Amino acid sequence: MRSTEHDGKGASAPAVSAPAASAPAASAPAAAPSIEAAMRRAIELAANGPAWGVNPQVGCVILSPDGVVLAEGWHRGAGTPHAEVDALTKLSAASDAIGATAVVTLEPCNHTGRTGPCSEALVAAGISTVYFGAGDPGLRSGGGAGTLSAAGVRVHGGVLAAEVERSIHPWLTAMRNGRPFVTVKWASSLDGRAAAADGTSQWITGPDARTDVHLRRSRADAIAVGTGTLLADDPSLTARMPVSTGETEPTLYAHQPQPVMIGERRIDRTARVFDHPLPVIEYQSRNLHGVLADLFDRGVRSVFVEGGPTLASAFIRVGLADEIVAYLAPVLLGGPLLALGDIGVDGIADALPLTIVSLDLLGPDLRIVAEPVRGESSAVFLDSPVSSTAGTSSSTASTSPTSVISVTSVTPSTSDPKEHHLVHRNH
Repeated sequence: MRSTEHDGKGASAPAVSAPAASAPAASAPAAAPSIEAAMRRAIELAANGPAWGVNPQVGCVILSPDGVVLAEGWHRGAGTPHAEVDALTKLSAASDAIGATAVVTLEPCNHTGRTGPCSEALVAAGISTVYFGAGDPGLRSGGGAGTLSAAGVRVHGGVLAAEVERSIHPWLTAMRNGRPFVTVKWASSLDGRAAAADGTSQWITGPDARTDVHLRRSRADAIAVGTGTLLADDPSLTARMPVSTGETEPTLYAHQPQPVMIGERRIDRTARVFDHPLPVIEYQSRNLHGVLADLFDRGVRSVFVEGGPTLASAFIRVGLADEIVAYLAPVLLGGPLLALGDIGVDGIADALPLTIVSLDLLGPDLRIVAEPVRGESSAVFLDSPVSSTAGTSSSTASTSPTSVISVTSVTPSTSDPKEHHLVHRNH
């Protein structure tokens, strides 16, 4: 599918007919109801694919010249057919593609990786018209609209662009920023405490909220925690399904986020995190820009920051939080153990504005999902390079329970994010 990076702006980018690098794609005319309906169906199909991984979720609907649905497809993850090819293979006859219209959520790719370019596959099949929602931001994978146009295919971009971009917002953000999409999560009492004065915190929120947290973990590429929280709470950092009647132990989700440990304190290898089914990536550093750049290079496109307050505050303070997910329990704790610490706000005029995306009751608890309002500039965070003990440097290291990937020589990322866009989709 696609292995691109996200815009880094947090909010969805404007609708694009085709990326600047793409050749003559026509801007979307007033789309016929059948085309918009097909695009909404393609968005639904895309959601069947994995939310994690280097490639985005993409859906495709193929229509006959008179608007009848001929085939549908979606991408099932890196190394599997892209949505367009998946749909083409489901046609009753290959000849049905001749003169047909393809409606696809993301601009057909123009890059050969594990699979071939979708733009060329559509041309070879005889597709005459292509409608897509969002442009592909990858320097190598983008440009499919130009290839299609050059081959005589009529191309229209920007169909329901806002809806499409929202559906793959984390991936687009990662590709445009050249770093993973970062979700910062915390659970607190109504008065903003992450724990009682004696340090106890299990459990502030109820089972419905905790179930939601684990589901969100299961949809992330990586889960990050500070060494302080590891020492205090000894979390396993796995994504677990609710315990069913008769079960004594929770079942793990099929997909697990890669555990990431950030901080300079030593963690004993008997900690529960080292029993995680995936190796722990260990960063003995406070250089969050460098950490995210390294994770991006490892194929990580989304990071779920589990905490604690020090790490969560650090991501917010340096402008690296793309999404806030806060769970508020209807209890009061008082005391000094706040969910957030110093986030760089000295006065009310410096308050960090947020846009509320959703408000939901989960049992007795309130879940708030919000996104930072991006201003003209963001905080700059420069720190010493990451230092760590020597260890495995490949993300394909052994996955035995005690495996650790210790990272060395990570430096702050100050280059243009577009330099990270060389590969959009890891076909």
